[in-house]
Amino acid sequence: MAQATVKKFRNYAQQYTLDVLLGYSNRHLQQLSRRYRLQRINETLALMVIDQDMGDEARSVHSLSGGESFLVSLALALGLASLSSQRVRVESLFIDEGFGSLDADTLSIAMDALDGLQALGRKVGVISHVQEMTERIASKISVQKTAGGRSVISVMEGR
Repeated sequence: MAQATVKKFRNYAQQYTLDVLLGYSNRHLQQLSRRYRLQRINETLALMVIDQDMGDEARSVHSLSGGESFLVSLALALGLASLSSQRVRVESLFIDEGFGSLDADTLSIAMDALDGLQALGRKVGVISHVQEMTERIASKISVQKTAGGRSVISVMEGR
């Protein structure tokens, strides 16, 4: 098979896989923010966001605010978990920060989504320094620095 044919087939397979991923991601994104939908730019692996509140205007993903970018990224991560769970059960999701950039409403939406995942039996681990989150997370692991380069770990259960 010619090199050009192999490259064309590989690109087609990647575009198809991305379309499937976007299908899953858009289902999650609809629950997080009904305003946006993700779409692949034709013949590429690049993404654009469709702003449904602005008459389905196609926008660059780079035009999203910090909170909007966080929700889109979360939807993509959840979509990836859904995609991979077709063959392998993905039960854990770990999110490292990003919550500090969210306004109160967006933080609430993100936390509702994470609560929903937990209700479905998925384990969700969050690394954050946002105080408002501690009120909604039942189980917490706290790491405190001590002298001599050591740390003390404590586990707190319940709200």
